[in-house]
Amino acid sequence: MFIQTEATPNPATLKFLPGRAVLESGTLDMASKEAAKQSPLAAALFEIPNVGGVFFGSDFISITKRDGEWQQIKPAILGAIMEHFISGAPLLASGAEPAPADADEFFDAKDADTVATIKDLIETRVRPAVAGDGGDITFKGYKEGVVYLTMKGACSGCPSSTATLQHGIQNLLKHFVPDVVEVRPV
Repeated sequence: MFIQTEATPNPATLKFLPGRAVLESGTLDMASKEAAKQSPLAAALFEIPNVGGVFFGSDFISITKRDGEWQQIKPAILGAIMEHFISGAPLLASGAEPAPADADEFFDAKDADTVATIKDLIETRVRPAVAGDGGDITFKGYKEGVVYLTMKGACSGCPSSTATLQHGIQNLLKHFVPDVVEVRPV
């Protein structure tokens, strides 16, 4: 098994590509050992010193470090990922599954058409781009012209996330949805 790694715009996060499907649908962001209990692989990764976050995408795993250098951490991460996939163990513990994308969303019913357009733009133009960088951005809410987004994986805590939100996503949404005045992270 050959696992590729890619740098992300977030220097604290590295993207691991095992060359096979990771998560069948959705994404799963685990920022603590407690959250990682829903996945045997994530739990094993959190046992590695300085691992501070694990994010599963469709065909990649993003690992965020708390401290230390990648040269010291990376071999143990590669070993844990390889061991997991070779063992044939399930990615998720029994009964665990990714949270639905629309969990805890908020917006007024009168804004449903605007929200549908915003969600479509995020799904077709934003999410594929940020997945390439080892992260995910999902719609959280819309109120009085402000779009609220949740940033996950490499996007969470990334130094360039503010620029991505304000200059990239905000400009895109304003162009296609004139009612949008601002984009904010949750």
